[in-house]
Amino acid sequence: MVKYLGSKRRLLGAIVEACAADGARRGTAIDLFSGTARVGMALKAAGWRVISNDHTAFAHVLATAHVQADPERLAERATAHIDAINRLDPAPGYITRTYCEQSRFFHPDNGPRIDAARAYIASLDTDDELRAVLLASLIEAADRVDSTTGVQMAYLKQWAPRAARPLSLRLPEMIARPAAGACRAVRMDALDAASVLSGDVAYLDPPYNQHSYLSNYHIWETLASGDEPEVFGIACKRVDCRTRKSPFNSKRAIGDALRAVLDRLDAGTIVLSFNDEGHLTRDQLEDMLAARGPIAVLEREQDRYVGCKIGIHNPSGRRVGSVGRLRNTELIFVAGRAAARLRDLEPVAA
Repeated sequence: MVKYLGSKRRLLGAIVEACAADGARRGTAIDLFSGTARVGMALKAAGWRVISNDHTAFAHVLATAHVQADPERLAERATAHIDAINRLDPAPGYITRTYCEQSRFFHPDNGPRIDAARAYIASLDTDDELRAVLLASLIEAADRVDSTTGVQMAYLKQWAPRAARPLSLRLPEMIARPAAGACRAVRMDALDAASVLSGDVAYLDPPYNQHSYLSNYHIWETLASGDEPEVFGIACKRVDCRTRKSPFNSKRAIGDALRAVLDRLDAGTIVLSFNDEGHLTRDQLEDMLAARGPIAVLEREQDRYVGCKIGIHNPSGRRVGSVGRLRNTELIFVAGRAAARLRDLEPVAA
């Protein structure tokens, strides 16, 4: 899995437990903002039929590979292509020019390997599901050799040790199809998805502050899209980062956007992740969820993103300040059928 700001890796147990409290039967779970698909994978492994949604191309690729794809159907074919990609000769192209020469996200030895893999995948006459598995393999391989603190808003002044390792693709983690049925990955705006998808449980992990996932992971968007976009700035971000804005990144717009999504969701239980750095307060969120019935809230303190530990630096790389705090409180709101069963539980241990 890729490094990801806002990853719920350490909260997976609590999230799956909250969903399971909906009832003994494992039915359909909607993951409305799927991101790296960690939660969708955990729910699939727990027996849920998962529908993963996200509006970015890279998140859709990851959800298709990790949630929709079943290893019994795809692992053998994908492995054969991955082995072929790993034997390719380097072939410098757009990634080399943009992210090795114009910027320094990848070592000059790895840019041509990424370009060669991109060209191979683009040339295949195959189905979208297998293509997504191969693109996810490439994104995850590139993530293992990048030179960042985990986001693509900037690259390190000195090469990260991992950047010197040669790019090597491997089969993405896939989970056998659950008894509840085939899982699915869709790519829609959250409001559109909430209007047409239905399930027993809906899990929401929306962006909740100013940090845009498209801007933070613009290189993964380019690898998933297979395009060669115009870029801007020192970080060589895709030019569409300027126009593809989410209301969930706006303090003024997030309240109306989230309320509209909640009003449209057809699910007996809502599980919502947020934290105390978000644009909305706990009281505001509980007010939005009140119409769903009982509400339970699980809390967990954990470290903030790794970049905050490095401090604040000026453009020349000199440290000029430090962040205000190193930990935050993650909140898991549970509303509806599952909430009453969770009210007697102790808060999630740190």
